[in-house]
Amino acid sequence: MIPLDVFDSESLAADLLEQVRWRGGVECPRCRSDLTVKNGSYGQFQRCLCKNCGRTFNDKTGMIFAHSKIALRKWLFSIYAFLRFNTSLQQLQREIDVTYKTVHQRVQRSHEALDAPVLDLVGPIEIDELYVSAGLKGRERDGPSRSRGLSTRGRGTYEGDKPPVFTLVDRGSGNRYAIPAKSADESTVRLLLAGREKEPLTVYTDGFRAYDPLDDDERFHRESVIHADNEYVDDDVHVNTCERHGSLVRPWLSPHRGVSKDKLTQYLRAVQLRRELLDEPGRKALKHAVRAAL
Repeated sequence: MIPLDVFDSESLAADLLEQVRWRGGVECPRCRSDLTVKNGSYGQFQRCLCKNCGRTFNDKTGMIFAHSKIALRKWLFSIYAFLRFNTSLQQLQREIDVTYKTVHQRVQRSHEALDAPVLDLVGPIEIDELYVSAGLKGRERDGPSRSRGLSTRGRGTYEGDKPPVFTLVDRGSGNRYAIPAKSADESTVRLLLAGREKEPLTVYTDGFRAYDPLDDDERFHRESVIHADNEYVDDDVHVNTCERHGSLVRPWLSPHRGVSKDKLTQYLRAVQLRRELLDEPGRKALKHAVRAAL
């Protein structure tokens, strides 16, 4: 159920932020001391005084919501609508009645606040790759525009504005990842698989040549299906889960009418977070999203 009451009331939005941020107890965001006392209010937000460093702070201090004249309830709605329904920034601009530039800046800040995925691989691992269109949107081009710069067929390259995105599925932990790369080669594959807990790590792949060197490495046990030979499943050997996860990437990017390859990592972190929110009810999903941006 969508938490409409939070989006309608600034006091309820402030209460939700307080619950999420100080769930482990109030501490000073500057010196991390827990020697704090209440010290009046800042609008709808509780203000506190740190007895260690003598500075005051409120529930928004140091967060992406700090120093914004836009109501917190509007920003919570933006985060929720963006992650839950993949709402475009132009639509968010209309819904909360602020400029496109302001919405874009705040959404980018929320993306930057997300932690980079840490790959603690248990195994077995599925790994696959796809290629997405991501150019130079949002910054000056070094040369004239290329009318077909994003229309090349086949495997793309970062330089050709069609960077690879690797999808990994850890069958042992259930975690799924979508990680952009500058090249789809052996070194990138080895870097992605470096965070393993035990050896040899079982890896399921397709017939892409970048995975071939794993056959001669005793740290890995590679099994593959060759799509060119119409081979897609051989008992437990397949990359179907990777392909399902990868199929979410292009629809996620589509409403934004082009994404800069400089920002692709941030958008894919949001894809990861959205998957974590899918099975959670509205208010719990909103708290999870705010917690991720702390």
